[in-house]
Amino acid sequence: MVGKRSGKALLREEGLERTDNNMDLTTWPQINPINQKNYYTDYLKRDDQILPLRLLQEERRNRMTAKARDRDRELAQANPNEVPPSGADLDIDDEVGMEDAGEPLTGQDALGSKVIVIHPGSQNLRIGLASDALPKTVPMVIARKWKMSESEEDGGEPSPKRRRTDDGSSMEPEDMFGEEFAGQYNRMCADLKIHMRSNKRRVLPNSKELIVNYNKRTPPETISEHNDPFRVDWTEIPADPNEAPGFLTGKEALRIPDKSVPRYKLFWPLRYGWYNELEYCEKKDLYNDIATIIEEAIKTQLNLRRKRDWVQYGCVFVVPDLYERHYVSQTLEMLMRDLGFGKVCFIQESLAATCGAGYTTACVVDVGAQKTSICCVEEGMCIENSRINLKCGGADVTETFIRMMLHDHFPYADINLKRRYDFLLAEELKSKFCTMNEGDVSPQLFDFHLRASGQDTRKYTFKTYDEVLLAPQGYYQPTIFDNSQKLKGRRKLIDRSYDLYEGGPNDPVSSAQSTVISHISPILSVNGQTNGETSNGHVAPAPTKIAPNLFPKINDSERTPASTVESPAPEDDDTPVPTGETTNATEVLATSVRDDVLPVIALDTAILQSISDGARLDERKTRDFLSSVMVVGGGAQIPGFYMFLEERLKEQKPGFAKDIVIGTPPRELDPQGVIWKGGSVFGKLRGTNDSWIGKMEYDRLGARLLVYKCMWAW
Repeated sequence: MVGKRSGKALLREEGLERTDNNMDLTTWPQINPINQKNYYTDYLKRDDQILPLRLLQEERRNRMTAKARDRDRELAQANPNEVPPSGADLDIDDEVGMEDAGEPLTGQDALGSKVIVIHPGSQNLRIGLASDALPKTVPMVIARKWKMSESEEDGGEPSPKRRRTDDGSSMEPEDMFGEEFAGQYNRMCADLKIHMRSNKRRVLPNSKELIVNYNKRTPPETISEHNDPFRVDWTEIPADPNEAPGFLTGKEALRIPDKSVPRYKLFWPLRYGWYNELEYCEKKDLYNDIATIIEEAIKTQLNLRRKRDWVQYGCVFVVPDLYERHYVSQTLEMLMRDLGFGKVCFIQESLAATCGAGYTTACVVDVGAQKTSICCVEEGMCIENSRINLKCGGADVTETFIRMMLHDHFPYADINLKRRYDFLLAEELKSKFCTMNEGDVSPQLFDFHLRASGQDTRKYTFKTYDEVLLAPQGYYQPTIFDNSQKLKGRRKLIDRSYDLYEGGPNDPVSSAQSTVISHISPILSVNGQTNGETSNGHVAPAPTKIAPNLFPKINDSERTPASTVESPAPEDDDTPVPTGETTNATEVLATSVRDDVLPVIALDTAILQSISDGARLDERKTRDFLSSVMVVGGGAQIPGFYMFLEERLKEQKPGFAKDIVIGTPPRELDPQGVIWKGGSVFGKLRGTNDSWIGKMEYDRLGARLLVYKCMWAW
């Protein structure tokens, strides 16, 4: 009888038995699970594991080694009879400037002679070596060959834009800018008369009629070109179009005749503190124009003709306080790749202004050509939540002044700010005649000379009354400005920056700027719907609650840069607002509405809002900021501007009236160059070595270096 056979025996006979050959199932290393209760790693915990910090340590170590080697060589070569140098002389701190270690150096060896400071603006570029006393100012414009000039585009529509009748004829000067402008202008005139009478100033009842009648009947006087001693030297364009240069920059571009052959069009790469996306079709052309303007300025103004030598120079670049991350990262790439600087560092405008003026604590108000930035600086650091950026400036005052003069029958009725010579004329008229002193408001007789290419000089005589004061008052009544075109083309080419991990916008925001936007557009957005629009694009019928007070109280706890001011609670005490919903709505307001709402409010209100968010209800800090308000920039160079601003602030804050002081830059510095001067001081400091971005580390890490190199929270 055959016994029952096991399964293993059957598998052995069939060759399917599993045998152990002592080989692992895989060659992949087996990692034992870690103990979750007790484990530790030092990855990215030490400075020597981070490339930028490790390079700084190596540079410092090499510098100390070289210093010790030089000291030993000096001791070996010293005469035995001579007294050896003292320890104080041998251990000179490396952080001390070279001017403190010996005689002041001059020429190419001067401290800062290898550092270029660049401060770009919407209208002017200020550039120079850090060793220079004053910067060179170049218009931030480039002229390129085009099919027509900017004054011929849009059917020759002039600026300021005039209204016309149905048959295309011109309207009366009082009606050519619309009823809204005329009504607000007349209200401002009436308010000024009441204010002047309350201050016991003499006001003639028919002053406006006198100047209007005079301007109507005064023809211009023609002066032949050879009899004009101040004739303008226009940029000559070769008759052959093939020999004409492809582009011109700076003052040469502004002096190209409008009717030149071939035609040239002016491009301003920066507008209102942003990239000018409206006039460009490709963002690479926008970036190239900025690089070209800076490159030509370095070659012509600093006389550094050979581009291959620029690797020996460092660059200090001034960026806005409330910047955009794309702007800073793209600028870093331009300076490193296109211009080829050896090292680059960045500094914010307000911090540069305090460095240039020697302030430690201040509320810096930078009034530029097309933007006004406000920021509180304390102990060498910009307070993030106090940053405000307004999209108005000196160019708006110029345009408003021209509109007011045209409203009062300005004799040169064909003025067009799109024409280059008219643009320069308008800037000259504003700088000569605008004032904020009430004592200067009276019927006054002025004249100017109109010089255009290929035409005889014309001398115009005109009278002004209150236009010279009401135009700069637009800083405090910004609705008089024409803000209709400022958001046109926004985000057409360059999208906002997004966080790689969370996916949300990560451009810096401030609680003060968010409060300003909430004040202008009080409709909070829900589920991505902004400006009162519903999901289907229709306007919502009823707005939400409007903030009753522009200066709400702020929580004492510190907020992260992404947080903003909480939305106001409903007036009904019985309806509490959940904290989570408030935060979400405010975050949407800070990110989405920022590109849809134009931040333009009264200047004194914005300053007080910035100080309120910077001081955080600390009365001592509030008094410190109010007593050190520093106004810089070319847009504030109007007689009586500081005194008028001080009076407005005292009216808003009567409890702090004795503390409010509007400071001016010391040492008779030009307020337009204070920020550049601060950048030059920053570039000469030895203690700022950790802010420089070198070429080798940029090639490896790119814009990620900004996390370690910026002096603010990137």
